[in-house]
Amino acid sequence: MKAAVIYEAGGPEVLKVESRPVPKPEKGQVLIRVKAFGLNRSEMFTRQGHSAGVVNFPRILGIEAAGIVEEAPGNEFQKGELVATAMGGHRTRVQAIKTEIPWEVFGAIPEMLQTAYGSLFKSLKLQKGEHLLIRGGTSSVGLAAAAIAKNQGAYVSATTRRADRESLLRESGVDQVIVDKGSIAQDVRKMHPEGVDKVLELVGVTSVPDSLKCAKEGGIVCMTGMVGGKWSFDQFAPMDYIPTAVGLTTYTGGNEDFMATPLEEMAKQIKQSTLKIQIGKVFHLDQIVEAHRTMDENKAGGKIVVLT
Repeated sequence: MKAAVIYEAGGPEVLKVESRPVPKPEKGQVLIRVKAFGLNRSEMFTRQGHSAGVVNFPRILGIEAAGIVEEAPGNEFQKGELVATAMGGHRTRVQAIKTEIPWEVFGAIPEMLQTAYGSLFKSLKLQKGEHLLIRGGTSSVGLAAAAIAKNQGAYVSATTRRADRESLLRESGVDQVIVDKGSIAQDVRKMHPEGVDKVLELVGVTSVPDSLKCAKEGGIVCMTGMVGGKWSFDQFAPMDYIPTAVGLTTYTGGNEDFMATPLEEMAKQIKQSTLKIQIGKVFHLDQIVEAHRTMDENKAGGKIVVLT
């Protein structure tokens, strides 16, 4: 089989496409012929060397895939079934998908949709009619979250650093676009004096304090992403940063969360064009360096998918 391997931390150029032996699955594992996979920023952080002590090199990057079952020793799946997986090919992290959609779409959905869905409904407990603010709206998860939330009857505001990305956000169902110049709380409060019900924070620690100021009393801010490129606060004083009666939570997405995500139902919605998924760029495996460079430079405008 072919695989994109890294032997040392660095830029996109450290990725090398090599031939590797096909692994032999054990009972409880599923061997999947990967047809497409999405890129995620966690892979970029690992490639850059930010996972030292957790991830060792050489390493085959990747946390999600869509493909065809080749073998399942435990008989949980049949050979030829279409499946999606996130965080590995163990049977507890694989969903069969019966709805046929193009591979470039199929490859985009496992991690992106489970992250958006889990953030909205497990962590934020989003309800119909609530006002959701998405900080980092033009990220792939942000665009997916906007589409899902809109389908659930929420009013959606979303931020972008670039005014020319407004149409991209509108296509995903965003009702109100806010140009983010680093601080938006004052503008949000002018437009919505009481604040918003829920905030999905995808930029990360660099904007969490400002996002907390956007939420109303009883509201919740969920930090899910780190597109700002920073992992932790230099200093964090809860009494200073967290307003009275505003909740701060996170979403990381484990095995149970992935399996609880209704991927089959959302695949049907995608096929019926009732759920809009933004595919930014599509590459082939031998273009993996270019694909990672596109992610590094934030030039995709949606999910980056690699076909094998």
